[in-house]
Amino acid sequence: MAGSQSRHPSASPFSDPILKARLEAIKQLAGGLSDRVAVMDREFNVIYANESAWAVRATGRTDVRPAKCYDAFAHRQDPCGTCPAVKVFETADVQSVSCANPGDAGACGMQQALPLMTEDGKVGVMLVLFMDKPGAPAPSVEAVSVEHPPQAVREALGKLIGRSPAMQQLFDMVSLVADSSATVLIQGESGTGKELVAKTIHQSSYRRNKPFVVVDCGSLPETLLESELFGHVKGAFTGATAQKQGLFEEADGGTIFLDEIADTTATFQAKLLRVLQEGEIKRVGGNQPIKIDVRVISATNKDLAEMVRCKSFRQDLYYRLAVLPLHLPPLRDRREDIPLLVEHFVASSCKRHHQPVREVSAEVMHALCDAAWPGNVRELQHYIERAVVTTTGPGLTCKDLVALGSQNEPEDLRSATRGAVTEAERARIVKVLEKTGGNRAKAAKLLKISRASLYNKLRTYKIQ
Repeated sequence: MAGSQSRHPSASPFSDPILKARLEAIKQLAGGLSDRVAVMDREFNVIYANESAWAVRATGRTDVRPAKCYDAFAHRQDPCGTCPAVKVFETADVQSVSCANPGDAGACGMQQALPLMTEDGKVGVMLVLFMDKPGAPAPSVEAVSVEHPPQAVREALGKLIGRSPAMQQLFDMVSLVADSSATVLIQGESGTGKELVAKTIHQSSYRRNKPFVVVDCGSLPETLLESELFGHVKGAFTGATAQKQGLFEEADGGTIFLDEIADTTATFQAKLLRVLQEGEIKRVGGNQPIKIDVRVISATNKDLAEMVRCKSFRQDLYYRLAVLPLHLPPLRDRREDIPLLVEHFVASSCKRHHQPVREVSAEVMHALCDAAWPGNVRELQHYIERAVVTTTGPGLTCKDLVALGSQNEPEDLRSATRGAVTEAERARIVKVLEKTGGNRAKAAKLLKISRASLYNKLRTYKIQ
């Protein structure tokens, strides 16, 4: 297989309809991107790669396109050894895998690998996102300070905020899926910002000038939800005194966001599946099909895959909704983003309540970063707004904020272990920096992390 070559590597003859749909969606949205995108199977055969990925061939030839990823993108005749991407195929629980040293010379430059599931819930192939150039050196460390991270690190996409690796991956995926018409399923805990992600996808797409309609599926009973989404004809039920247009029709040409999709009934799920399959709706009480052009984005804070296994959610609908799945991390897994979020929320709250911008002391910021935040970003936002409204003075230094970290300090073993690991990691970074005389490039190499990751950790741990 490694020796076979072709002008355009043909996709494997998938018999799985969901895998076919996902591959077609990826081809549509990645075809015109300057970012390098590829799809590989578990033997690292290149199933698909966009033109930007093929353009990095060292020979400059476009008539020869190797079948194996290590030949195509790392210019090697033999496999690269233990590639972290293999973890994608080891268990269905793996959401994504990142390469610790994506910029190393000679490497393919893999930035992130994500599983693409088949109809029966197995990992069929993986989607791989690459850095701009494989083996490209990072900016000179002398030219980059802790306060000014490398340009590759984005702090915002639309109204999404974060510089953590998890958010950088999310930014990449949002940018990748935005212009596709394929359905997107956003999964994450309550308060992580799923609606904001959906809105960012819509505003980043060609549908941005069309409606963005939000539906809270969990707050409406089945009959009312059907009437709201599909509309109804006059006399369809008691109280239907006039014909009503549904939200799918109102969203025509744009995007409809179905929040808490896991809370819907089996009957409604069957009707929604038909809408996705046929691209048309029928009003409640009516027989006339109505064609619609709507991008469907759904979200849930529940484990939808587990609900499918327990027969409490339709499997065929799950795979229709999750053609392009996104996972939104909880705030506790992206604590390095808390200072950035705090600054943003303080500024916006002060502006909203007609106050001068307040300062956040190092002591308060440390407490905020250590807090548990079970309500995630939403809880942090509400806490900051309450503090702005209920305190006076130039800074947010009130006692309840300072005590927040100790009040919410968890007592479980897992949290204690996480705290110990954090302290050990900080001590290790300080020791290595002392060993290298403050040379961050050498320190990152000894720590076996990228320079960008080191800068983020220096900021998080407040290491000068």
